[in-house]
Amino acid sequence: MSLKKIILIVVIVLVITGVAAGVIFHVQSGFTKVATGKVVRQDLIATVSGTGQIKPKTYVNIGATSFGRITHLYVKEGDHVRKGDVLARVESVQPEATVDAQTAAINSSKTDITSYVAAEKTAAANIDAAKADLEQKKFDYDRAEALYKEQLIAKQDFDAKKAAYDMDVATLEQREAALAQAQAQTASQRAHLDQAMASQRANFDALDKTISRAPFDGLVTNVPVREGETVVVGIQNAEGSTLMTLADMSVITAEVKVDETDIVNMSLGQAADVTVDALPGRTFKGHVTEVGDQALLRTTGIATSQSTTGTEEAKDFKVVVTLDQTPENHLEELRPGLSTTAKITVAQKPNALTIPIQALVQRDPALEKTLFSNNGKASTLTADPAPGAKPVSAQGVYLLTTVDGKLRARFVPVTTGVAGATDIQVLDGLQAGDEIVTGRYQILRALKSGALLKRDNTTPVTTDDQTSS
Repeated sequence: MSLKKIILIVVIVLVITGVAAGVIFHVQSGFTKVATGKVVRQDLIATVSGTGQIKPKTYVNIGATSFGRITHLYVKEGDHVRKGDVLARVESVQPEATVDAQTAAINSSKTDITSYVAAEKTAAANIDAAKADLEQKKFDYDRAEALYKEQLIAKQDFDAKKAAYDMDVATLEQREAALAQAQAQTASQRAHLDQAMASQRANFDALDKTISRAPFDGLVTNVPVREGETVVVGIQNAEGSTLMTLADMSVITAEVKVDETDIVNMSLGQAADVTVDALPGRTFKGHVTEVGDQALLRTTGIATSQSTTGTEEAKDFKVVVTLDQTPENHLEELRPGLSTTAKITVAQKPNALTIPIQALVQRDPALEKTLFSNNGKASTLTADPAPGAKPVSAQGVYLLTTVDGKLRARFVPVTTGVAGATDIQVLDGLQAGDEIVTGRYQILRALKSGALLKRDNTTPVTTDDQTSS
């Protein structure tokens, strides 16, 4: 074959290709390629996500209750302890010496009480002897008085009997006073013993505070001190005041922050799926047990009521999700402080009429109706709004409508309900099976009712430049 024939064939092919391309371009000119989708019925679930960390429902910082040097530290981070287990000891030489000294004082008081009780018994015996002697002297005095009246004894003998009787009366009074004194001394010493016992209880308390015990069953999550270090008392969160942190891992929560725009949909008892960054592929079931009432500044985490600045910024609310104790959850794998994400189910709509969220647009229904009547061309009566008139905007979608054998876009206002992750519920305006325009965004932004459409549901090719941007 000659070169001229080859060139002629190539020219003919190019001409035919150009004519075909021109015909196709002419046919497709004026058409807008759009992605489309169907209005479908499906189970719709609305969720709200929040990020935070794993926390035990109950945890306590065990602080130092006695000043001194740590002599024994019995636990380390990660240890499980039981209620009452000894966790640490602080030097106790002075408290022990105080207890020993007070114990000796108490024993001495008890000995003194025993002595005073014996003195009471002796005084009581002396009173009995004095009463017996007084009774004998009374008989002698009465007999002498009778004989004296009969002039049978001398006055001297009568006076002697009377003096002996009076002396025994005084002796009895003296011995009764001695008994009262012995009883008072016993009572005083008993009071001193009670005082010493009360002081001893305080001494035992001071000694007991040198020993730290677990207040409940839990996990030791932090031990910031070591044996030999000196701890101080009564300074919260200060270095050397906290011995360790103990967490009750029987009830574990995920404390997350939820955006202020979503908090109105939150309520107690809502189901949640919790994922932990450290355990990929695992999902823990839980439910909402606390919804915060105080807004938190997103940058600092400080409550707005405590903030001294007037800067407007995004805010979050604290939501606590308690993880359910189920055989599938395996909560023993969790540790306080692990980063977590909670996906909380705020609404469920079975068999709901739904459309893709990206299909929704805001338009003026009256203008769109005019545009559709004029095949996408604006009317001079509606193109320019009246001076001072506010633009009317309604939420809706573009429905694919066939007019004279051609596919055109028609704006349909819709009322929406529950919004899911990618779809939204339609309450009215559409029916199941309706075909609507779903994209792409650049096309939807400029699309008008009456525009000629061409379906293009191919997956767009993403270039490296688009990916990097």
